[in-house]
Amino acid sequence: MLRDFIAIDFETANQQPSSVCSIGVVMVRNGHLADSFYSLIQPEPNYYYYWCQRVHGLSRQDTDDAPVFPYVWEQLEERITNVFFSDQLAFDNRRDLIASLPFVAHNARFDEGCLKAVFRVYQMDYPDYRFYDTLTAARRQFGRSLPNHQLQTVAAACGYDLTRHHHALADAEACAAIALYIL
Repeated sequence: MLRDFIAIDFETANQQPSSVCSIGVVMVRNGHLADSFYSLIQPEPNYYYYWCQRVHGLSRQDTDDAPVFPYVWEQLEERITNVFFSDQLAFDNRRDLIASLPFVAHNARFDEGCLKAVFRVYQMDYPDYRFYDTLTAARRQFGRSLPNHQLQTVAAACGYDLTRHHHALADAEACAAIALYIL
Protein backbone atom coordinates (compact mmCIF):
# COMPACT_ATOMS: atom_id res chain seq x y z
CA MET A 1 0.00 0.00 0.00
CA LEU A 2 1.40 3.37 -1.01
CA ARG A 3 1.44 5.82 1.89
CA ASP A 4 4.17 8.24 0.77
CA PHE A 5 4.18 9.37 -2.84
CA ILE A 6 4.08 12.26 -5.27
CA ALA A 7 1.10 12.53 -7.63
CA ILE A 8 2.04 14.52 -10.73
CA ASP A 9 0.27 15.84 -13.79
CA PHE A 10 1.47 17.85 -16.77
CA GLU A 11 -0.39 19.78 -19.43
CA THR A 12 1.42 20.35 -22.71
CA ALA A 13 1.30 23.24 -25.18
CA ASN A 14 1.73 21.12 -28.28
CA GLN A 15 2.45 17.56 -29.38
CA GLN A 16 6.06 17.65 -28.13
CA PRO A 17 6.40 15.96 -24.72
CA SER A 18 8.86 18.65 -23.64
CA SER A 19 6.26 21.40 -24.13
CA VAL A 20 4.97 21.27 -20.56
CA CYS A 21 3.02 24.45 -19.89
CA SER A 22 1.71 23.62 -16.42
CA ILE A 23 2.47 21.19 -13.62
CA GLY A 24 0.39 20.04 -10.69
CA VAL A 25 1.87 18.03 -7.83
CA VAL A 26 0.31 16.57 -4.70
CA MET A 27 2.57 15.23 -1.96
CA VAL A 28 1.06 12.47 0.15
CA ARG A 29 2.81 11.56 3.38
CA ASN A 30 1.58 8.80 5.70
CA GLY A 31 -1.54 8.48 3.57
CA HIS A 32 -2.55 12.15 3.93
CA LEU A 33 -2.21 15.20 1.71
CA ALA A 34 0.87 17.00 3.01
CA ASP A 35 1.35 19.71 0.39
CA SER A 36 0.51 20.66 -3.17
CA PHE A 37 2.20 22.69 -5.86
CA TYR A 38 1.05 24.28 -9.11
CA SER A 39 2.89 26.38 -11.63
CA LEU A 40 2.57 27.59 -15.16
CA ILE A 41 5.69 26.92 -17.22
CA GLN A 42 6.99 28.56 -20.36
CA PRO A 43 6.92 25.59 -22.75
CA GLU A 44 9.76 24.39 -24.95
CA PRO A 45 9.12 24.58 -27.84
CA ASN A 46 7.07 27.68 -27.13
CA TYR A 47 4.01 27.41 -29.36
CA TYR A 48 0.48 26.21 -28.71
CA TYR A 49 -1.32 23.60 -30.74
CA TYR A 50 -5.02 24.41 -31.17
CA TRP A 51 -6.28 21.08 -29.81
CA CYS A 52 -4.10 21.27 -26.71
CA GLN A 53 -5.45 24.73 -25.97
CA ARG A 54 -9.00 23.42 -26.31
CA VAL A 55 -8.27 20.71 -23.75
CA HIS A 56 -6.71 22.78 -20.95
CA GLY A 57 -7.56 26.36 -21.92
CA LEU A 58 -4.01 27.69 -21.61
CA SER A 59 -2.39 29.87 -24.26
CA ARG A 60 0.87 31.64 -24.90
CA GLN A 61 -0.55 34.72 -23.17
CA ASP A 62 -0.80 32.65 -19.97
CA THR A 63 2.78 31.39 -20.07
CA ASP A 64 4.86 34.10 -21.77
CA ASP A 65 5.89 35.48 -18.39
CA ALA A 66 6.00 32.07 -16.67
CA PRO A 67 9.31 30.61 -15.50
CA VAL A 68 11.12 27.95 -17.51
CA PHE A 69 11.08 24.35 -16.33
CA PRO A 70 14.45 24.20 -14.50
CA TYR A 71 13.42 27.06 -12.22
CA VAL A 72 10.02 25.47 -11.51
CA TRP A 73 11.60 22.06 -10.84
CA GLU A 74 14.10 23.61 -8.43
CA GLN A 75 11.22 25.17 -6.46
CA LEU A 76 9.38 21.86 -6.48
CA GLU A 77 12.43 19.89 -5.34
CA GLU A 78 12.77 22.24 -2.38
CA ARG A 79 9.09 21.77 -1.44
CA ILE A 80 9.30 17.99 -1.75
CA THR A 81 12.49 17.91 0.33
CA ASN A 82 10.87 20.01 3.06
CA VAL A 83 7.78 17.76 3.18
CA PHE A 84 9.50 14.37 3.13
CA PHE A 85 13.10 14.92 4.24
CA SER A 86 13.13 17.96 6.52
CA ASP A 87 14.90 15.92 9.19
CA GLN A 88 17.86 15.22 6.88
CA LEU A 89 20.56 17.84 6.90
CA ALA A 90 22.31 17.22 3.56
CA PHE A 91 20.35 18.82 0.74
CA ASP A 92 23.11 18.45 -1.87
CA ASN A 93 21.67 15.04 -2.82
CA ARG A 94 18.12 16.40 -3.12
CA ARG A 95 17.41 14.66 -6.47
CA ASP A 96 18.55 11.31 -5.11
CA LEU A 97 16.32 11.70 -2.06
CA ILE A 98 13.34 12.58 -4.24
CA ALA A 99 14.11 9.63 -6.55
CA SER A 100 13.55 7.35 -3.55
CA LEU A 101 9.87 8.37 -3.54
CA PRO A 102 7.35 6.85 -5.94
CA PHE A 103 5.66 9.13 -8.46
CA VAL A 104 2.05 8.41 -9.37
CA ALA A 105 0.26 9.54 -12.52
CA HIS A 106 -2.85 8.60 -14.46
CA ASN A 107 -1.42 7.32 -17.73
CA ALA A 108 2.09 7.50 -16.28
CA ARG A 109 3.65 6.84 -19.66
CA PHE A 110 2.58 10.34 -20.75
CA ASP A 111 3.68 12.20 -17.61
CA GLU A 112 6.94 10.27 -17.22
CA GLY A 113 7.63 10.88 -20.91
CA CYS A 114 7.07 14.62 -20.42
CA LEU A 115 9.36 14.70 -17.40
CA LYS A 116 12.15 12.84 -19.20
CA ALA A 117 11.77 15.01 -22.31
CA VAL A 118 11.93 18.31 -20.46
CA PHE A 119 14.93 17.13 -18.42
CA ARG A 120 16.63 16.21 -21.72
CA VAL A 121 15.78 19.57 -23.38
CA TYR A 122 17.32 21.50 -20.49
CA GLN A 123 20.24 19.07 -20.16
CA MET A 124 19.38 18.22 -16.56
CA ASP A 125 20.48 14.93 -15.00
CA TYR A 126 17.44 12.68 -14.80
CA PRO A 127 17.33 10.37 -11.77
CA ASP A 128 15.51 7.09 -12.16
CA TYR A 129 12.16 8.22 -10.80
CA ARG A 130 9.82 5.30 -10.15
CA PHE A 131 6.37 5.79 -11.66
CA TYR A 132 3.15 3.99 -10.74
CA ASP A 133 0.23 4.20 -13.14
CA THR A 134 -3.28 4.66 -11.73
CA LEU A 135 -4.72 3.99 -15.20
CA THR A 136 -3.24 0.48 -15.26
CA ALA A 137 -4.26 -0.07 -11.64
CA ALA A 138 -7.81 1.12 -12.40
CA ARG A 139 -8.11 -1.29 -15.32
CA ARG A 140 -7.11 -4.13 -12.98
CA GLN A 141 -9.35 -2.95 -10.14
CA PHE A 142 -12.50 -2.05 -12.04
CA GLY A 143 -12.19 -4.04 -15.26
CA ARG A 144 -15.26 -3.65 -17.44
CA SER A 145 -17.46 -2.34 -14.64
CA LEU A 146 -16.65 1.21 -15.77
CA PRO A 147 -17.58 2.63 -19.19
CA ASN A 148 -13.94 3.80 -19.59
CA HIS A 149 -10.88 4.34 -17.44
CA GLN A 150 -10.44 8.07 -18.00
CA LEU A 151 -9.31 10.11 -15.01
CA GLN A 152 -12.70 11.65 -14.23
CA THR A 153 -14.49 8.27 -14.52
CA VAL A 154 -12.03 6.46 -12.25
CA ALA A 155 -11.96 9.35 -9.78
CA ALA A 156 -15.77 9.19 -9.49
CA ALA A 157 -15.62 5.42 -8.96
CA CYS A 158 -13.18 6.09 -6.11
CA GLY A 159 -15.52 8.65 -4.55
CA TYR A 160 -13.63 11.74 -5.74
CA ASP A 161 -15.41 14.58 -7.56
CA LEU A 162 -13.06 15.96 -10.24
CA THR A 163 -14.54 19.34 -11.12
CA ARG A 164 -11.69 21.06 -13.01
CA HIS A 165 -10.47 18.28 -15.29
CA HIS A 166 -7.36 19.20 -17.30
CA HIS A 167 -6.15 21.71 -14.72
CA ALA A 168 -2.83 20.13 -13.73
CA LEU A 169 -3.34 20.50 -9.98
CA ALA A 170 -6.94 19.25 -10.05
CA ASP A 171 -5.83 16.23 -12.07
CA ALA A 172 -2.93 15.54 -9.67
CA GLU A 173 -5.37 15.73 -6.73
CA ALA A 174 -7.69 13.24 -8.45
CA CYS A 175 -4.76 10.98 -9.18
CA ALA A 176 -3.70 11.08 -5.52
CA ALA A 177 -7.24 10.17 -4.44
CA ILE A 178 -7.29 7.25 -6.88
CA ALA A 179 -3.86 6.06 -5.70
CA LEU A 180 -4.95 6.16 -2.06
CA TYR A 181 -8.08 4.19 -2.96
CA ILE A 182 -6.62 1.44 -5.15
CA LEU A 183 -2.85 1.33 -4.66
